[in-house]
Amino acid sequence: MNLKKRLKFTESNSIINIFNPVKIKLIIMKKLIILLFLGIYSLAGIAQEADKILGIWWNDEKTTKIKVEKKDGKYIGTIVYMIPEKYVNGKPPVDDKNPDVKLQSRSLIGLQILSGFVYETGDKEWANGTIYDPKSGKTYDCYAWLESNDLLKLKGFVMGMRFVGKSSEWYRTTL
Repeated sequence: MNLKKRLKFTESNSIINIFNPVKIKLIIMKKLIILLFLGIYSLAGIAQEADKILGIWWNDEKTTKIKVEKKDGKYIGTIVYMIPEKYVNGKPPVDDKNPDVKLQSRSLIGLQILSGFVYETGDKEWANGTIYDPKSGKTYDCYAWLESNDLLKLKGFVMGMRFVGKSSEWYRTTL
């Protein structure tokens, strides 16, 4: 084999040829595409976990049903049903304990009592929300977590002190 052919053979099989810039870019692009798909897949899993709170829940006394839904990226809860025993003269109870006199005549049915909740993946809880208690007319900071798919625990607290407050258990149901 003459020297010219030997050099050609050596160049074509050399390490330099295997790692040429075009091949390196292709390898990097393939890895980035794989990482992108894995990232999208994991975000879908987080969204599914966060949305487990959605649905209809009985309050702990099983007198009221609350519909939890997602609105503008945050989770809210609205009273959608009250047992007939709570009705007065055939009408649902009103928000008579509300500190705002203008709101004291509004029906509790349709009243939003949970607002502003966001899912915290690290803590596996919905936090930074508030809960309104129509029995007292007070609003509390609140966070919630699922004990199981059918048991939602909530804790209302004041002055940023999570350890001071009242807990409640809600049970998944249908409307």
